[in-house]
Amino acid sequence: MELLVDHHCHGVVRRDLDRAAFEARLTEADQPAPGTTLFDSALGDALRAHCFPLLDVASDASPEAYLERRAALGHAEVGRRMLRAAGLAAVLVDTGWAPEPLTSPASLGDLAGAAAYEVVRLEAVAEALGDGVSAGGFAAAVRSSLAAAAVRGTTVAFKSVAAYRVGLGLGDERPSDAAVAAAAGRWLAGGGGRLADEVLHRFLAFAALDTGLPLQFHTGLGDRDVDLRSCDPLLLAPWLRAAEPTGVPVLLLHCYPFHRHAAYLAQVFPTVHMDLGLTTHNVGARAAAVLAEALELCPYGKFLYSSDGFALPELHFLGAALFRSAAGGELARRTTENAHRVYPAVGVPGPGR
Repeated sequence: MELLVDHHCHGVVRRDLDRAAFEARLTEADQPAPGTTLFDSALGDALRAHCFPLLDVASDASPEAYLERRAALGHAEVGRRMLRAAGLAAVLVDTGWAPEPLTSPASLGDLAGAAAYEVVRLEAVAEALGDGVSAGGFAAAVRSSLAAAAVRGTTVAFKSVAAYRVGLGLGDERPSDAAVAAAAGRWLAGGGGRLADEVLHRFLAFAALDTGLPLQFHTGLGDRDVDLRSCDPLLLAPWLRAAEPTGVPVLLLHCYPFHRHAAYLAQVFPTVHMDLGLTTHNVGARAAAVLAEALELCPYGKFLYSSDGFALPELHFLGAALFRSAAGGELARRTTENAHRVYPAVGVPGPGR
């Protein structure tokens, strides 16, 4: 089995979950629809086909039977089984979203038997400065924090969630320090906290490029916080033109339902790459069809693998299992090669080993 580099994922929960808590982490919704269950969906079908047997539960068993077995094994054993079965060489872990305690990159790597690295979220860096920085000092403080993060041995990339906050229609000019100070002043005057200002998101993205590390962008589907219309990666094209001279790789994450748009960008912009992320496990048995649509235009050397697994190790495993089935051995091997090229530090034994 070709070991995959999961170039974008999250930690898993460190506690046992009842059915409601388990199902809440299967969906991008923030509350269930009355009378429905995620076990009755393409994702539910994939759970039955792939995850139930991994816990020694028949694929036609009830969700209750699966969850009882899961509870009997305990979250640590479930995590080990799922993540080892995913067959991963490395995990690149976004640590910027943790609504409850999740495993660290090193702990996730230990569960998976894989090297582990960190993807640093730009907005988390900026928001951490909010209480102790002046508007005039904001730009310099951000640059200093990003530079420090970039030289940590475990950091291999930065990530922007501008799509969630202001959309992907970022301007193509680097904002001046004066413009950044003015925007930071407005943000700080409002109490800081959740950053949602186009000037500041654009500044963060350009500042990340200056470190030389790859930059990931959330695109496409997400939870109810996103305005999906503003998450089309085509909106990034002006910014991508401005970023191209730096030569820094830009990774478009998830992309669905705009995966053909992302594929076009990956074809025409030399620094742009893409994946399908959480798309794969959400569409279940349709993964091969969606992958084929992405690869209509995306060069094979620009496509990477990720699960975007979050909270439930089932999602890390399903992403890998469905991707392998859809992609075949040759493309799976290519994605690993692509990850090593985009992230040169990946492959060196890391803290997850």
